[in-house]
Amino acid sequence: MSVTTQEIRLFGAIAVRPAVLPLISRFETATGFTVAVKWELNPVVKKQIEAGEAFDLVITNPNLVEDLTTLGKVKAGSEVAFGRIAMGVAAKAGSRPLDIGSVEAFKHALKSARSIAYASEGSSGGYFSGLLESLGIADEVKPKLVAISGGQTAAAIRRGEAELGVVPVTSILAAAPEVMLVGQFPAELQSYIDFAIGISADSTDADTAEQLSEFLTSTAVDDILAAKGVERRHRAGATPKRVSS
Repeated sequence: MSVTTQEIRLFGAIAVRPAVLPLISRFETATGFTVAVKWELNPVVKKQIEAGEAFDLVITNPNLVEDLTTLGKVKAGSEVAFGRIAMGVAAKAGSRPLDIGSVEAFKHALKSARSIAYASEGSSGGYFSGLLESLGIADEVKPKLVAISGGQTAAAIRRGEAELGVVPVTSILAAAPEVMLVGQFPAELQSYIDFAIGISADSTDADTAEQLSEFLTSTAVDDILAAKGVERRHRAGATPKRVSS
């Protein structure tokens, strides 16, 4: 039996932050515990935990949770699916309407844009770069790309640093009302970024960490997460491509 403490340390990916934060206050009110949160890009989450970052619960890509389990950082058998986030296109609020509903319309929008912000270090940016190659428009579009670090892609749109932004839907919705969701990627090009939860093998309060994990994955919070851009797997439609690093 683990020793009960009054603070649980949650280390999560920036993309899930807008959806998870409203749930944290509910958990704290219901249990009396405090949840200390830290957010980084998915690859950084893994690197910092490998380097010794203390945590009780982690939310990141499933393959990274599996890697951390293999390394002995996450408790074996504790991994559970959290949800998935679609890729979307952002623009400054009030911008002209833009059609990205088909593959051809999507390509035309990218080729016509003056500049496009993307996450240079994150999961979404890696997928987008590869997508430009597969669509055959990399040479035309890459000179327009504005590399944004630290999970600030939507904020860059708000500041006017690029005309369009390619970023997980959660980040776009969280940047409202200054930033608007132009739309999700066309179904044929959509890439859902999967997320999973794992409990630290060295948690100082594994019981409460498990309680938080169960709360975050319960059907009671599905609607809240959906409004923030997180889809549960049991709501899945077509089989998606997946971004995992």
